Amino acid sequence: AIGIIGLFSIVCLMIILKEWAALARLARIDTLHQEAEQVIAENDLTAARLFIKKLQALYGARDNASWGSQKLEEAAAEAFDADTLLTYAEDTLMSPLDGQATREIEAAARQVATATALVPLAFADVLVALTTNLRMIRRICEIYGGRSGALGGWRLTRAVITHLVATGAVAVGDDLISSVGGGHLVSKISRRFGEGLVNGALTARVGIAAMEVCRPLPFSEGRKPRVTGVIRRALTGLFDRTSDEPASST
Repeated sequence: AIGIIGLFSIVCLMIILKEWAALARLARIDTLHQEAEQVIAENDLTAARLFIKKLQALYGARDNASWGSQKLEEAAAEAFDADTLLTYAEDTLMSPLDGQATREIEAAARQVATATALVPLAFADVLVALTTNLRMIRRICEIYGGRSGALGGWRLTRAVITHLVATGAVAVGDDLISSVGGGHLVSKISRRFGEGLVNGALTARVGIAAMEVCRPLPFSEGRKPRVTGVIRRALTGLFDRTSDEPASST
């Protein structure tokens, strides 16, 4: 009995340490994000150089970021203003991570759209969309250096939902409405395909919100992915191939 209690205590301690480490990583990214916003607002070169060092400490150990970290260190010594230095940081360190996160969003949007279009069960597409979105958010967090345990995953999901609520009006005015409108047009041909396009667009919007929450450096103007572009790349040829199957069978 003592051995079982001891083993159970060790397991509980390991779970607690894992959750603490996940929350600490999320807090670190949140702190970096706030510091970056302050640097952008004040255009402080000294603070920008200090922020770049912290960003290098976060990503410098990664193989795909070592070259960018070295070039960024050289640029930090030669930069004359904070905006130029942060822009160079986006080009060298953040762009590869943004590409990985965008591919995760495209894969999730494609999976949700396919499930909605092809699965006839009433709530199966809802379950697929929910699990896919949660997995996508967790994966995006890991790409940008965070860790998502049980408590960390709940905190991260709540932050993404809060961000969606705060920026919902901007998203509708931006390009989400065009994707939803396209889904309604497709629904004139096939209701399930139209619903798949709409659900895929909503998944893409959730993924972009997760990128904004998990990214330690806020997007500069023109850098943030657009829902329309993500959906276009994710679903290119998907509905065409699917719609051709009945014709070929007849």
